[in-house]
Amino acid sequence: METLSAIIIATLVAGTPLVYAALGELVTEKSGVLNLGVEGMMLFGAVTAFAVTHATHNLWLGVFFAAFAGACLAAVFGVLTLTLKANQVASGLALAIFGAGASAFVGKPYVGVALSHEPSEFAAWISGIPLIGPALVQLHPLVYLSWVLFAGVLWFLYRTHSGLVLRAIGESPSSAHSIGYPVNKVRFYAVLFGGAMSGIAGAYLAVVYTSLWTEGMTAGRGWIALALVVFATWRPERVLLGAYLFGGVTTAQLFAQGAGIPVPPEAMSALPYLATIVVLVLISRNPTLVQLNAPASLGKLFHGEA
Repeated sequence: METLSAIIIATLVAGTPLVYAALGELVTEKSGVLNLGVEGMMLFGAVTAFAVTHATHNLWLGVFFAAFAGACLAAVFGVLTLTLKANQVASGLALAIFGAGASAFVGKPYVGVALSHEPSEFAAWISGIPLIGPALVQLHPLVYLSWVLFAGVLWFLYRTHSGLVLRAIGESPSSAHSIGYPVNKVRFYAVLFGGAMSGIAGAYLAVVYTSLWTEGMTAGRGWIALALVVFATWRPERVLLGAYLFGGVTTAQLFAQGAGIPVPPEAMSALPYLATIVVLVLISRNPTLVQLNAPASLGKLFHGEA
């Protein structure tokens, strides 16, 4: 039972940044915008959170500024693609490259610096819960916040008028525009939300998961989050499940090595990316499934507004 509990905790911890990034990208893509810059926004959010937390010794302030930094990069992407009508794929790739380069430059003074966290009152309170308290205290409040945001995204998309408008714009922006909805304005807000979520995902990696800053520390998780949205066929509940599935694959290498399984560590480290490729190949074999669930206007520019 102790081993099983450790595996579950490690899976939740490793899957949390994917939950944040993939949920943000899900909302963005539901509006019909394809932003491939998740990796760059995560890295920029990570270095921002680390710098602010190191300077202020306040983790939550670091998370806030990480979300703001991610939203700022997303705003640049939104202006390029929604206002200036630039190609979304090219702009997203440029954003990913810029975020990686800018974070490496800004983070140079913090290489080799470690953060220390004091026990919080929340941890002291939750540890007192009978039976499950000792297990729950191993999870950071940002893990619980990811569950709250998941519930909020699910409720927003399928239980609110605004969510219906967002999905309608993703399916047919011309129809939504014809009845008076500001297509590009709604899309811009969705892009900002996706950027903020990517920034929080990066903050979690930098100040909670590792408490260190290293160049390129996301290690491709932004690209996995993009694949995860497709894997989940644009459904929030499947995003949550898929994030923890990939989180479990990520931690499998640690438990395999601890159990003495004679597998090269390089092969175990490649497991999450191999799993991503396998999942995308399997989904691609059924293009009808993708077409039925993907927003009809995904990646397409809308020229109906000035």
